[in-house]
Amino acid sequence: MSKDTIVIREIEPQDNVQLEQVIRACFHEFKIPLEGTAYSDSETPRMFESYQNDNDIYYVIEVHGEILGGGGVKPLKDFEKEVCEIQKMYFSPKVRGKGYGRALFKKCIQAAKDLGYKQCYLESASQLKAAIHIYESYGFEHLENALGNTGHYSCGVWMIKDL
Repeated sequence: MSKDTIVIREIEPQDNVQLEQVIRACFHEFKIPLEGTAYSDSETPRMFESYQNDNDIYYVIEVHGEILGGGGVKPLKDFEKEVCEIQKMYFSPKVRGKGYGRALFKKCIQAAKDLGYKQCYLESASQLKAAIHIYESYGFEHLENALGNTGHYSCGVWMIKDL
């Protein structure tokens, strides 16, 4: 897979179906609960429509016209407006371990700064060890409890970083 065939771009309406498949497949692969996670969010089948505000953005990874991952930034629900959440970051096994997740994560952090957020929050599942390692390497610190109201009661890892 040559680098020039990988595109990280903003989500478009036609990406929804493939992206939903990528997201849902990760839950089965890593045996993450389906309830109380992004799996059962009403946004998951309609990701394009869910990121059309001035204060949010979602990126996808496209390889030869196939959507193989994504991640986005949104205000943290029911919390201070200076705090955003990096959310819905999932990747197909086809693109893992090649640095694209890290590149997309970096793009999300930059977008959060550009959108004027002061802090960036995220939630994860303890099964996603590689992802958590990347978050730590970018200076995210572990919290004792969840912030805001994401509805993801099955996520047991909460992290935050000052931007």
